[in-house]
Amino acid sequence: MEQAKVYFSDLRCHPGLNLPDKLKKLIRAAGIGKIDFDHKMVAIKMHFGEPGNLAFLRPNYAKAVADVVKELGGVPFLTDCNTLYAGRRKNAVEHLDSACENGFSPLSTGCQIIIGDGLKGTDDIEVPVEGGVYVKRAKIGRAIMDADVFISLSHFKGHENAGFGGALKNIGMGCGSRAGKMEQHSAGKPEVDHARCVGCRMCAGQCAHSAISYGEDRRASIDHSRCVGCGRCIGVCNFDAIHNPNDCANDELNAKIAEYSKAVVDGRPQFHISLVIDVSPCCDCHGENDVPILPDVGMFASFDPVALDQACADACMAQSPMPGSQLDDNMRAPDFCDHHDPFRNSFPETNWRVCLEHAERIGLGKRSYELIRVK
Repeated sequence: MEQAKVYFSDLRCHPGLNLPDKLKKLIRAAGIGKIDFDHKMVAIKMHFGEPGNLAFLRPNYAKAVADVVKELGGVPFLTDCNTLYAGRRKNAVEHLDSACENGFSPLSTGCQIIIGDGLKGTDDIEVPVEGGVYVKRAKIGRAIMDADVFISLSHFKGHENAGFGGALKNIGMGCGSRAGKMEQHSAGKPEVDHARCVGCRMCAGQCAHSAISYGEDRRASIDHSRCVGCGRCIGVCNFDAIHNPNDCANDELNAKIAEYSKAVVDGRPQFHISLVIDVSPCCDCHGENDVPILPDVGMFASFDPVALDQACADACMAQSPMPGSQLDDNMRAPDFCDHHDPFRNSFPETNWRVCLEHAERIGLGKRSYELIRVK
């Protein structure tokens, strides 16, 4: 079986070559020019970062990709869909304000920003998922599906439910409308360990569905009839008091992410980029970012999003934990069980391999790849 090709560039620079230029060189070497961009509308899917989080990709990287697309004759726009949870990206107005606050504008990126699922996250289209097991028709932001060419630009980092957030997480969950995100998250509902809960109420502040309440003992409880299973409360709890008791729920989430990703990219030109930098333990959806759990690695690009995620994961597996990080703290704990995997060692109930295995099974891409270094 022919291997997918994944192109890699490290982050070393010398006078006369900066990182945006190095990214341009990487994606050209990876073959982005093989795509017919002539007068095509090009969606560049990325994450603008929840205000307060500083781990998201800088606008400079988006401009590098947009510049290359324009040089090749395309009409690029940056895009993301609205969030399911409480925060400042749950509707298009606040989402655009947040993007602007974090430095994204036509001046800084060289292209416009369009929120993929409209003003209130309801402007979506149902897209058939060929080979889908959990999802037959994915709910994808309409503007993303209207684009002629699809490019993903991902910040590769940890994730409290998926294990890591890479290309497939950026595509599958990120391109889902608010209804699509709810469909992906609906498999599992978190529970509270009252012995660990200190009543800080941080979890309630993250819940968009008023599912968390407090008893006379000030301990949190989660109403599963209201909860949609988004997992934001898990990530924000500093006391490990909230967990998902159903390991299969995270597995199903990963499988649905793969199926949503297939819906987005099937049948049209696509290209994928991931930057393994500022590898925070949790998603950029958080209004904060912890110190990186791993050193910066570099930039990766491929036509195959599955191979791209596998290559990024393999590169991370070869790194040592950053001293003083969450990962380092976990590995020093008395009851630590080593999974020999930085992402499972960060969140043991996650298994990112499920997503890639399922993605390969439904024909989204290949996990086997050839790594080609671009200097």
